[in-house]
Amino acid sequence: MKAFVMCTLILGWIWINPTSLRAQEKGTVAVIYYWKAKPGKLPEYNRYIREVAAPIDAEAQRKGAFISVTTFVSQKEDAPWTHMRIFVCKDRTQLDQLAQALDAAGARLEPDEAKRKARAEYAATLRDRVSQEVVEILK
Repeated sequence: MKAFVMCTLILGWIWINPTSLRAQEKGTVAVIYYWKAKPGKLPEYNRYIREVAAPIDAEAQRKGAFISVTTFVSQKEDAPWTHMRIFVCKDRTQLDQLAQALDAAGARLEPDEAKRKARAEYAATLRDRVSQEVVEILK
């Protein structure tokens, strides 16, 4: 069932967003992160993604860390995850370097290590990691 839901969301994402289709045409692999907002924290976690994660993502993308990123938010209250973030990469090499590139982007945007640590601790109060999956993009 999880695979069906994931495929349905990805197909809808491609149909609605032609830019995503172009990214998929260039990419061969993606990593999908599933997160679950803590009870009562959904709006705050959404804000965190927009105000903290998105600028880091943009900086990493600007430096060539990945092709595209899209965040889906589940509308089902009893869903096993609330947020699914898909990073499309051109190949496995880029994928293998993604976490390091995102960390480096975060450090460029916030050079103070203590502030980065506080930001990570704050994020942990908002959500829990459900799972991570690497998928190949079917051509």
